[in-house]
Amino acid sequence: MTDMGPVLVVTNLDDPTTDLVIDELHGRGVPVVRFDSGDFPATLSFAATLTSEGIEGTLTTPTRTADLSRVRSLYYRRPSGFTFPHLDGQTARFALTQARYGLGGVMASLPGCLYVNHPHRIGDAEFKPSGLAAAAACGFRLPPTAITSCPVAARAFAKTHGPVLYKPLSTPLYRIDGVSCTVEVREVTADEIDDTVTGTAHLFQPRIDKTGDVRVTVIGDRVFCVRIDSDLLDWRTDYARLRYSVVQPPPGVPEALRAYLDHFRLVFGAFDFAVDRQGRWWFLECNPSGQWAWMEPETGLPMTAAMADLLERKTA
Repeated sequence: MTDMGPVLVVTNLDDPTTDLVIDELHGRGVPVVRFDSGDFPATLSFAATLTSEGIEGTLTTPTRTADLSRVRSLYYRRPSGFTFPHLDGQTARFALTQARYGLGGVMASLPGCLYVNHPHRIGDAEFKPSGLAAAAACGFRLPPTAITSCPVAARAFAKTHGPVLYKPLSTPLYRIDGVSCTVEVREVTADEIDDTVTGTAHLFQPRIDKTGDVRVTVIGDRVFCVRIDSDLLDWRTDYARLRYSVVQPPPGVPEALRAYLDHFRLVFGAFDFAVDRQGRWWFLECNPSGQWAWMEPETGLPMTAAMADLLERKTA
């Protein structure tokens, strides 16, 4: 790999964050090859060979061809996934697995490539129980947490730690009347918890008596801390009501951030904290593919440039 190799960007068609980073890289003269896994095989093809030096070959889009042995970095940003709508169900399932383990395996094994982040590491870090356990081990302050499918256990936790919040363990979009929505965090009481809890896994935590929230975005060696003030339980539900200010992390937090990322072998992370009335930061989660670009115009923080520096592998 040489420093003249391209940056691969793997994302879906509608990704404004990625658009900003690509524009910055283009302005620096850094070659970029963008694609979505959903483009394969209709408009995306590859030919890879395994040698004693690692993977060689090419990946081809309608407008670019990348030398797989010279990729300097890969920015993995929520691609849409493989689909084979022209095939029958059984054949499509077979084709999907071959694509995932074939093209996906090649993209995960590029020699000398910097991954932001590696798709396998993203997968590991997206398991919320794993993230919470790692956060505790790294020294973050965590609220007590129950993860259960047992209504008796859930009610007992709510009675002991109430008021408690229900939180989804993952954040898939949920369609209501044809509109894509995010499953909201909300407060629940022990009396509201019924036997439908047995239907799947649920996560409960005490409600932090908070004065605000903090989103910490770590991009390589750069740490950007933004306080988000609102009167909302879940600030993601109404961005128009948010106010932003740049803050410094309290002692111990920078070290814990680095330990957490090292644990999962990540170079990027979007951390969320609740700040209580004593000024203490409570760890909520870390998203290894989180959003950050909307905060840059509000704060003036140079996050796009930092991401471009990382992908360019700029050393000074």
